[in-house]
Amino acid sequence: MKELIILSGKGGTGKTSITASFAKLAKNLMLCDADVDASDLHLVTAPDIRETHAFKGGNEARIDPDLCTGCGLCQSLCRFNAVKDPEKKDGPYSIDGLDCEGCGVCVELCPIQAIDFPQKTCGQWFSSETRFGPMVHARLGIAEENSGRLVALVREQAKKRAREEHRDLILTDGPPGIGCPVIASIGQANAVLIVAEPTVSGIHDMERVAKLAAHFKIPAMVCINKYDLNPDQSRIIEELADAHQLAFMGKVPFDAKFTQAMIQGKSVVETAPDSPAAQAVKEIWNGVMAHPAMTLERIM
Repeated sequence: MKELIILSGKGGTGKTSITASFAKLAKNLMLCDADVDASDLHLVTAPDIRETHAFKGGNEARIDPDLCTGCGLCQSLCRFNAVKDPEKKDGPYSIDGLDCEGCGVCVELCPIQAIDFPQKTCGQWFSSETRFGPMVHARLGIAEENSGRLVALVREQAKKRAREEHRDLILTDGPPGIGCPVIASIGQANAVLIVAEPTVSGIHDMERVAKLAAHFKIPAMVCINKYDLNPDQSRIIEELADAHQLAFMGKVPFDAKFTQAMIQGKSVVETAPDSPAAQAVKEIWNGVMAHPAMTLERIM
């Protein structure tokens, strides 16, 4: 079983569209959407959700109004202004869940132990079926944290299901950037494919992701989306890929059929298989699967 992670230095580079196209070209695969903060792979895969599970992460303080004596110690200790004044004089204090950071100081130091500290539900994760194969994906709640933990959970469940169903490939739509969710998404993967765009910031973003992959010793490949919008910047990306010993897989031209496919909720290789963009994606896919990193197995 092999795992390929599709990454980009920022959102909007076409990462998810290329992942969906790869899903159409792959055989016997498991899909995984690890972009839990802003998941959108479901928009082009139309998953039939079979299982829904709550994701719990972190804790949130709650004051029991029947026990609170109104001493105000918790408010003086809180550094996040989460403890709110009583509605009535000498009444119980309350905690604003949006402001509470879950540090637990008030819980530990409340003199009468009037503050509970339950684990909170931060989002959901799903096990689904798509026209390409099974899929594991998730949705993090608004303003919630622990996205790295949810990414790790989604990948763990995808690997578990892939083993049970004897899938050959896990195709993961990774989060953008280089933060904690990205780090959680690439561990022990066979390889990452970085989708770059031909702009000055796109080059900078690509280099940051490449350095991250190198730090974790994950083989990295590069492709360019909409390369013909700025051929000069595209050439710089190719040169940098060569300088950093990154396998350059190819470049996709700007093609309105890409957008038309997204409007239909499909991949471009489904709606316009003979278009220049679809042909370029197919060539990149073939190159990725022929890369040495994708012929070796890592311990999952």
